[in-house]
Amino acid sequence: MANDMMVKDLDEAVVRFSGDSGDGMQLAGNIFSTVSATVGNDISTFPDYPADIRAPQGSLTGVSGFQVHIGAQKVYTPGDQCDVLVAMNAAALKTQYKFVKPNGTIIIDTDAFQKSDLEKAAFQTENPIEEMGIKQEVIAASITTMVKDCLAPMGMDNKSVLKCRNMFAVGLVCWLFDRDLKIAEDFIRGKFGKKPEVAEANIKVIHAGWDYGHNTHASIAHATCRIESKVKVPGRYMDITGNKATAYGFIAAAEKAGLKLFLGSYPITPATDVLHELSKHKSLGVMTVQCEDEISGCATAIGASFAGALAVTSTSGPGICLKSEAMNLAVITELPLVVLDVQRGGPSTGLPTKSEQTDLLQALFGRNGESPMPVIAATSPTNCFDAAYMASKIALEHMTPVVLLTDGYVANGSGAWKLPKLTEYPAINPPYAPADMKDNYTPYRRNPETGVRYWAIPGKEGYTHILGGLEKDSNTGAISTDPINHNLMCHLRAEKIAKIPVPDVLIQGCADDAELLIVGFGGTYGHLYSAMDEMIKAGKKVALAHFSFLNPLPKNTAEVLKRYKKVVVAEQNLGQFAAYLRMKVDNFTPYQFNEVKGQPFVVAELVKAFNEIINQ
Repeated sequence: MANDMMVKDLDEAVVRFSGDSGDGMQLAGNIFSTVSATVGNDISTFPDYPADIRAPQGSLTGVSGFQVHIGAQKVYTPGDQCDVLVAMNAAALKTQYKFVKPNGTIIIDTDAFQKSDLEKAAFQTENPIEEMGIKQEVIAASITTMVKDCLAPMGMDNKSVLKCRNMFAVGLVCWLFDRDLKIAEDFIRGKFGKKPEVAEANIKVIHAGWDYGHNTHASIAHATCRIESKVKVPGRYMDITGNKATAYGFIAAAEKAGLKLFLGSYPITPATDVLHELSKHKSLGVMTVQCEDEISGCATAIGASFAGALAVTSTSGPGICLKSEAMNLAVITELPLVVLDVQRGGPSTGLPTKSEQTDLLQALFGRNGESPMPVIAATSPTNCFDAAYMASKIALEHMTPVVLLTDGYVANGSGAWKLPKLTEYPAINPPYAPADMKDNYTPYRRNPETGVRYWAIPGKEGYTHILGGLEKDSNTGAISTDPINHNLMCHLRAEKIAKIPVPDVLIQGCADDAELLIVGFGGTYGHLYSAMDEMIKAGKKVALAHFSFLNPLPKNTAEVLKRYKKVVVAEQNLGQFAAYLRMKVDNFTPYQFNEVKGQPFVVAELVKAFNEIINQ
C-alpha cells in the first residue's frame, strides 16, 4: 500500500487513543501495537481504564485511554507525552489534551463535538479548540458520518456501525506512520473469527481511515513518518501483555518441572486475565478452578500442591488480605505455592483499574506469626514471563509459598516479546524424598545444606505422612506444643528462606563514580532507567540499582547501597521499600521519591526531583 507523501524517518513516537469506555480504544491501541511489534519496532503500552464500570456516555469520568510508545530501538516506558492524540469525543479531548506534546497532532471526530457533547464535557463555548488554546495541528474529521457511509451497503444496525468507529482512527494512524494494513487485517480476522461479517466491516472501515489520510494528505507536521527497527534480534516476536506473559511463565515452569499446573482463583481486577488465559490451555495440562471466594482460591491451590502439582493462586491487594490465613498454612506445611499479587490502588476497594506498589509490606509481613516468604517483583510486561518462571522454580525447589508482585501498569501494559527457547531456561528439580527414606519418611526431614524438607507425594507407598496448620515436631512430624521445638521450627523456616540463592543486584549507568544512585523495585524499572539515561546524556553522574528479588535480598545489597554518597529510593507508595531497606541495612538513610497517584511515574518529574537531590 503505497504512501505518496513525503516520509520522514523517526527514532520513536508516542500515540494515545482516547474516547468513551465503549469506543474500543483498548482494541484500537492493541491493533496498532501489534502492527508495530510485527514490523520490528520495540513497543511499550499503557492502557488507562476508567475506574467506573460504565460511566455515562460522553462524561469526563468515562474516558478510556491507550498509549503506545514505538521505537526503532529499545523503549522503556509508554512515554510522558504523545506525538499523536486520538480524541473520539469532546470529553476525551478535555481530559487527554494534557498528554499532547507542544508540536503534537490531534485527531478528533467532529461528529462527537455537538452541543450536547460539549455540555457533558463542561465546555463553555462551541469552539473547544479555541477555548482550550490548542496550538497543535488538529485533524478534524467527521469520522462517524464517514463510517456510516462506508458501511451503508452492508445493512448493519446503527449500534454495530458505531462500534466500528475506532477502526477508522486506527486506519488513519496507520497512514500517518506508513503502516501496511495487512497485519491489521490478519489481527481483525483472528479477533472476530466467529463473526466474519463483523471482521469484514471493521476491515472496510480501517481501509476507509487509511484512504482518508491518503486522500486529504493528513500529516504529522506535513509528512508521514516511518520508524524502522535498528537493533531487533532475529526471532519470532509478539505483542504480549504482562498478565499473558505471567500465565505463559507458569505453563513453562510446569512443563520444565514435569508437573501439572493448577490455578485456584477468584476474579478480581486487574488479575483476572491470568485466570482467563490459563483456562484456555487444558491441552497443556493446565487445571483452573474459579472459586467462590479468595480464601478457597488459595486453599484449593494448597490442596493441589499437596497432591503434587505446581500450584498457583492469583489476586490483587484486597485478595491478599483474604488469602493471608491460607498462605500461612502453606508456610507451616512448607508446600510449594505461587501467590500472584497484581497490585492496584488501595486501601480497600480503592482504585481498581489503577496501579500502585503499595502491597510490598503486606507481601513481606502481612501474616500472623513468624511466616517468612520469598517475594519477587516483575519489572516489565515481558519480564513477567521470567518472573513467573523463577517464582515457580523457587517455590518447587525450596518447598515454600512465594509471592510474585506485578501491578496494574505492568499487567495490562504490553511489550514486543521475543518468544523464548525453553531449553535455555534453568532446570526445575523439586526435592523429592529419596528412595532410602522409604518406610522411614517424616515430613520435616531436611536437606542439611539448603534446609529444604523432602517432598513426598501422597499415595506413594512407604511415604505416609500428615501435614496441617498446627506446629509439628521437627523429627517425627507429630503435633507439638513444645516451646523449644517451636523456636527451632521458626528458625528453620526462616533460615531456609534466607539460604535461597538469588542473583546480585546490578548497577547500571555510572557505576564507578555516580553522584546519585537511584533505587527502585518492580514495575518502575522503565521509568527509572529512562530518567537515569536522560540525566547521563545531560552530563550527570547517575546510576540505577533496580531490585527484582525482595526476599531474600541480594547478598550485595548493603555493599551497593553504601557505596554512594547520595541514594534515592523511588517507589509508588509512601516509602515501603525504603523502610524495608533501612531495616535490613545498618545506617542507611536514603532520600525518597514517593507518589501514589495510580499512574506510572512521569520521567520528566523524576529527572527534576533527582537533579534537585544532586544539587542540594
